[in-house]
Amino acid sequence: MKRFKFLEHTADVKFQAFGNTIEEAFRNSALALKETICDEIEVKEKKKKIISIKQKDFESLLYSFLEEILYLLDAEDFLISKVSKIKIDNKFNLKATIMGDRASEYEFTNQVKAVTYNDMFVRMEKEPDPRNQKKKIESWRTQVVLDV
Repeated sequence: MKRFKFLEHTADVKFQAFGNTIEEAFRNSALALKETICDEIEVKEKKKKIISIKQKDFESLLYSFLEEILYLLDAEDFLISKVSKIKIDNKFNLKATIMGDRASEYEFTNQVKAVTYNDMFVRMEKEPDPRNQKKKIESWRTQVVLDV
């Protein structure tokens, strides 16, 4: 399964991220945000940050998660490298451990101003199993538009 893909958008950056679990879809959304910021540059894993968020639904949770990553970039000079741990419960609580480095050590390809709710969704989908067309596979998909 691919992790994410970028979609055409007139002025901003739009992507969809995928996962077999909700956590994997959120992890891949964070990686799409990171790639938007600094392309495919390898960011070292020198620092660790813990993110804890509670929201009312998956869209608000995804929005807050990605906004927290942008906040860490702007306020604490922290650029994400990867999401090493993430847990989301059925009450929309998220706890994540992210790894990264000082942002000032890297060149940015895009200045991401904000995450938007425009066209945002988080949903579970059922697709045909390529090995057995009579079965369905559940997977998660997110869609996000970033203001650049």
